[in-house]
Amino acid sequence: MLEEEWLYEAITETYIPLLKVFEGLKRDGIDFKITMSMTPPLVSMLRDPLLQERYDAHLAQLEELIELEAERNIHNGHLRYLAEHYATEFNEARELWERYNGDLVTAFKQFQDTNNLEIITCGATHGYLPLMKMYPQAVWAQIQVACEHYQETFGQAPRGIWLPECAYYEGLERMLADAGLRYFLTDGHGILYARPRPRFGTYAPIFTETGVAAFGRDHESSQQVWSSEVGYPGAAEYREFYKDLGWEAEYEYIKPYIMPNGQRKNTGIKYHKITGRGLGLSDKALYDPYWAREKAAEHAANFMYNRERQSEHLHGIMGRPPVIVSPYDAELFGHWWYEGPWFIDYLFRKSWYDQKTYQMTHLADYLRENPTQQVCRPSQSSWGYKGFHEYWLNDTNAWIYPHLHKAAERMIEISQLEPEDELQWKALNQAARELLLAQSSDWAFIMRTGTMVPYAVRRTRSHLMRFNKIYEDVKVGKVDSGWLEKVELMDNIFPNINYRVYRPL
Repeated sequence: MLEEEWLYEAITETYIPLLKVFEGLKRDGIDFKITMSMTPPLVSMLRDPLLQERYDAHLAQLEELIELEAERNIHNGHLRYLAEHYATEFNEARELWERYNGDLVTAFKQFQDTNNLEIITCGATHGYLPLMKMYPQAVWAQIQVACEHYQETFGQAPRGIWLPECAYYEGLERMLADAGLRYFLTDGHGILYARPRPRFGTYAPIFTETGVAAFGRDHESSQQVWSSEVGYPGAAEYREFYKDLGWEAEYEYIKPYIMPNGQRKNTGIKYHKITGRGLGLSDKALYDPYWAREKAAEHAANFMYNRERQSEHLHGIMGRPPVIVSPYDAELFGHWWYEGPWFIDYLFRKSWYDQKTYQMTHLADYLRENPTQQVCRPSQSSWGYKGFHEYWLNDTNAWIYPHLHKAAERMIEISQLEPEDELQWKALNQAARELLLAQSSDWAFIMRTGTMVPYAVRRTRSHLMRFNKIYEDVKVGKVDSGWLEKVELMDNIFPNINYRVYRPL
């Protein structure tokens, strides 16, 4: 299935490479600090035994394909060199995967336990909270279910939350405080347009009136890494994402390694580099990991230099140490920007050995060491197009919201029921799961981008249809046990959810 392929790509190209970087830093005595959000759906998928088993088979397929590629290109020196590069990479992925018995969540948790990694949570299913605010119970469920899931997974309460899509509305901080969260992240303008205007802009957190802190994204450092136009990922030496063996090899040759229905897909084996601006895909030169790694080291040095100068400049103006928050999607590192994990590795090593101007920190540690901050009310914001809610509410996706709102009303209604038997208890809990899954902001996002629209529509409709069937069955006191069992198996996230989370606050 397509969504499974996305997960397997992320495991191979982002999460395993990041773990390799963390292990290398730890092995070499570098006390690195990095913050990462691990959303409940990601944790659930990484811990799902069926998906672990299928990823194992997926990796075996990649290992087999790259062996074929090495043989096929035995007389083409450069392609053989690249095939051997990927063979080494897949072998290392296999070694790490087996060493942790396929449990990457535990692998990341060990770095949280040593305070090298701060794992923060997100909304339960990445629901777009400002568009739910007319139903506070629905917002509360997104936050509280996420926090409970985090506690079950990591054995402690989360200290911070990455608001889904960085989307904030005034009053949300009260629920974050009630859930025990210490801080959240928002886009820069959520801080810059706070009331009163923050004295230090995004270079210091602000406290909301509830005591929960808000950190703003730094535009300058974000753009240097994020943008393929003016940022590092667009360098000519780096690997070209859009030329993949899965699309370029002869069909009969590649057929055993693509989708079961014969549809081509990315394999992660890419032989070309970006080469230069304005060139078509057919004009790309062959990739060389050696020179790409050199460029990643150069870019890490440049990023470090820029942060040194930025820190010195801001310290001179502010009269106190600034905090520079530079968040990115995890899948930028390795998946979209193949050299991203190398960049992170070099940046932490250079920051540890080559400079004394700034230090890496976790946001929770920063708040502990700097307990006095300005009190302000953040501004409504998101990190989407135009900075507010337009990307998730427009003519491509507005049709979903009346259905989501009606489902939220119905969930709040049935949350006040007391189950008559175990079957009704299961049905009520499954209704809560289906509503959370229908609320994912990813579906509205995909509809707006115009990619995979039928998939996003199907997911929204299927979760709403399942929810409505459960609601109607519960109301008439006749739950279809066979059907419910199948749905529980398909949508098995949050096994310990309690539907009463939707009861009026």
